[in-house]
Amino acid sequence: MHTDTERCVRAVQSKDSRFDGWFFTAVLTTRIYCRPSCPVVPPKVENMTFYPSAAACQQAGFRACKRCRPDTSPGSPNGVSPARTELRAWGWNARADAVARAMRLISDGVVDREGVPGLAARLGYSTRQIERQLLAELGAGPLALARSQRAQTARLLIETTPLPMADVAFAAGFSSVRTFNDTVREVFALSPSELRSRGGKQPHTPGAIALRLPFRAPLNPTNLFGHLAATAVPGVEEWRDGAYRRTLTLPYGHGIATLTPHPDHIGCLLSLTDLRDLTIAISRCRRLLDLDADPVAIDDQLRTDPLLAPLVDKAPGRRVPRTTDAAEFAVRAVLGQQVSTAAARTHAARLVSAHGTPVDDPAGGLTHLFPDPAGLAALDPESLALPRSRRTTLMTLVSSLADGSLTLGVDSDWERARAQLMALPGFGPWTVEVIAMRALGDPDAFLPTDLGIRRAARELGLPSTPAAFTARASVWRPWRAYAVQYLWATDDHPINNLPV
Repeated sequence: MHTDTERCVRAVQSKDSRFDGWFFTAVLTTRIYCRPSCPVVPPKVENMTFYPSAAACQQAGFRACKRCRPDTSPGSPNGVSPARTELRAWGWNARADAVARAMRLISDGVVDREGVPGLAARLGYSTRQIERQLLAELGAGPLALARSQRAQTARLLIETTPLPMADVAFAAGFSSVRTFNDTVREVFALSPSELRSRGGKQPHTPGAIALRLPFRAPLNPTNLFGHLAATAVPGVEEWRDGAYRRTLTLPYGHGIATLTPHPDHIGCLLSLTDLRDLTIAISRCRRLLDLDADPVAIDDQLRTDPLLAPLVDKAPGRRVPRTTDAAEFAVRAVLGQQVSTAAARTHAARLVSAHGTPVDDPAGGLTHLFPDPAGLAALDPESLALPRSRRTTLMTLVSSLADGSLTLGVDSDWERARAQLMALPGFGPWTVEVIAMRALGDPDAFLPTDLGIRRAARELGLPSTPAAFTARASVWRPWRAYAVQYLWATDDHPINNLPV
């Protein structure tokens, strides 16, 4: 249970939505749990108890309130997995310890695919150690957190698609329809058919799943989608009809994601070859767009620097454009070394055309999946239209990724990954930090040697030499990656503008 009872009570009595996702109120008399901003009359203090996660509430036998739907994240009419809510609320994205990495892996569906032993093995701990640490911080173990995520994925499919219930059950990760029915009734106090009837008729795109990805406001889409569109690899990514589209390589198959910015959500249309990939596809789209960031906390910290404050006030809510595949981004970072954005796209497009897996895209112009490290490791280096030193760098990288000596992903230890990358030939501070920022998700990654950042620093009166600049930027920690986005925005570059 949550220990700071007095603060929790004040938040519930004030119905302050800023605390939604930070803790959950369980009502002892009704056995229902709510978010702090629930619109109903608050219960008596002696009837309230507090938990750090929706999964902990469910594990203790409480059902989700039908008014405030605490099992979904703030502002989401269609819902998102509790693991994502807890990821954001507890700051896992700003941490690299074992619990934070475990939460990111659970959100990525690892427990459903590999079980708790697989989760523990990826983290280098025993199952008992992982369970103990998660229980201490979230009040629920990995199985309970994964079950909570499966239940929310099921609710999402029930309410937003016409899929038969049996298909919903297996797409959400349940091993049987009976377990699916029992879990939905236990968590939501409604049968699957009742959930569908309450949700009303939803618009449906044949062969695709449409949903809304919520975020904490503010969100500035300009640099986010502008960067993704300007650096898009032809065949793998495109900007079409006001939306960013890309192919996805997923555990059970592949997919195509179409992401459209709106004032209060990101429209997400997913075409998947296997519905079992739904949860991980949502997780990767959210990660790509950095939707689990807390922009209020980040911008408040950056505003404490009087030189940076005007940039933040001008366009608050900038996100760090990330990636759906860390290995892919690492390859693209090498291809982009010391060349223009256009040249980097050309190099990547050649690689995709020659070695990527073809896909069909009736709705657009996407043609391939980005080639995986194993496939790239097998190619002839002489076939690459790159300088010899760049070929060596690229081939060493993909060989290390293919043989497992280097792992990049949501479970990476950021500092260990940095050290491993720096040991590879051709990797310098810029390449390592841009991979840490966009592929590993380190919110404190910093690029003091980047020419655009140094130019912006000089114009603001900040030191421009790397050592002095790094020392001066310490006041932005742990959000230096976001400061980089504000500094980049001072330059008139295509990555800072939404395409027309």
